[in-house]
Amino acid sequence: MAIRLNTKILLGFAIALSVLVATSITAYVTIQQLSRYTKLVEHSYQVLQKTDNLRLAIRDAQSGVRNYLMVSDTSYLRSYATNAAQIPVQARQLQALVADQPIQHARADTLCQLLDSQARELALYRAYPPSPAVAQALLLSERQPLRQFKGVVTRLRLSEEDLLLSRNRQQSIYQNLAPSAIIFSAVLAVIIVLWLFNKIVGELKANDRLRLELTRTNLDMAQRIRAMEHLTRQVVQGDYKVKITDSGQQQDRLASLGQLLNQMTQALDVAFTTLENRNKELDQFAYVASHDLKAPLRGLSSLVQWIEEEATDLSPQLRTYLTQMKGRLARLEDLINGLLAYARASRAERQLVEVRVPDLVREVADLVVPPGFELVLAPGLPTFLTDRLSLQQVFTNLLSNAVKYHGYTSPGRIAISSHDLGQQYEFRVQDNGPGIAPEHHQKIFLLFQTLRDRHTAESTGIGLSIVKKVVEDQQGSVRVESVLGQGATFIFTWPKSK
Repeated sequence: MAIRLNTKILLGFAIALSVLVATSITAYVTIQQLSRYTKLVEHSYQVLQKTDNLRLAIRDAQSGVRNYLMVSDTSYLRSYATNAAQIPVQARQLQALVADQPIQHARADTLCQLLDSQARELALYRAYPPSPAVAQALLLSERQPLRQFKGVVTRLRLSEEDLLLSRNRQQSIYQNLAPSAIIFSAVLAVIIVLWLFNKIVGELKANDRLRLELTRTNLDMAQRIRAMEHLTRQVVQGDYKVKITDSGQQQDRLASLGQLLNQMTQALDVAFTTLENRNKELDQFAYVASHDLKAPLRGLSSLVQWIEEEATDLSPQLRTYLTQMKGRLARLEDLINGLLAYARASRAERQLVEVRVPDLVREVADLVVPPGFELVLAPGLPTFLTDRLSLQQVFTNLLSNAVKYHGYTSPGRIAISSHDLGQQYEFRVQDNGPGIAPEHHQKIFLLFQTLRDRHTAESTGIGLSIVKKVVEDQQGSVRVESVLGQGATFIFTWPKSK
């Protein structure tokens, strides 16, 4: 598993810090041990020094008493007194120095007993009158205690010298170990730091190479994405022959996406070419319908009219039949005209012009609204850039629908208002006609669906279907709000052209 650069740096510093801590601990322990054994060596030297001092003090005290007895010179008694006073002090100090060593402490106790015995004996001989005989007796009585004293001192010194030798060896070991441990730890720390520095430099170089590679990859991806954006804009504008030439060296997801976009534009080009051909066929059908189908209808209408004009002895029943025939022919012509209008509703070329809605509505009303109707335009109807013909077609069908289904049970009234929704305008066309039951609100926008009798000439059921088709082609919506007997309000939204 690859370790990140930050982790490597932290790990290296942790190792270096651990080595430095270990070095510090080793140096501290070594120095402490060196200090300890130095004190022990000094302690052994002090013990040896005290034994020498005791040996010299007892010798000088004995010599002072003997010399006094031999020559009767009291100056020797001063030497005796000085050494006799030092002997107990030196003995107590020696006992204190060897208190941590039971064997040596026992020897020091024995030595103190011998010193006390000798001190008492010297004090006793000091009280005798000076004479060579007394001095000779003192010398003879000192021999046995002196041999014991020398034996104890020798054993104590030999044991302490062995301790001194061992302590000197330990001191030498720690004297040599401390610098070696410090130097080894320092060298190891330097090696670790150099290794860490080399790793960091290598990682930084690798990161630089990776950053350059990522920069090149990002530039390449940005160029390829811009090419895809250009293709998308061209498709939105209607150019379906545009292609992407992917300069990427590897077959990645962007290359696959580019190939799919090329396939999409090719499929769109084929589909829209086919659609254009179908539209041309529909135009041809409209031409045939408007000429080849309407011509026989006009002939039949003319024939019925001639029969009414020429025949003078037609019965009332026959005239009723002729009237019904004229109505059927008129309805059929209206259906053909409605179908043609529905087929062409969203295929007309859109031309964006500035439209003043109040003027447009008045123009439409002059054509489809009879004089007996009241037309109310709310203030604030907008002026904006849009497809005038499509908006005119919507208002024409809605106004003519309001007039057609009014019923003339009351004075006709049509009110038009608008509301700005931000990206769209919402228009409301409200009438005071008979209204529409809620269950028929969706039905009225279907082709050939009408709430009147199908034999009524004015009711083809196509007008509101055309409104719905035109509005939805403009990315808008249309609905109706109505209750039976309370008029109807048709509401549609219309986008603002940018």
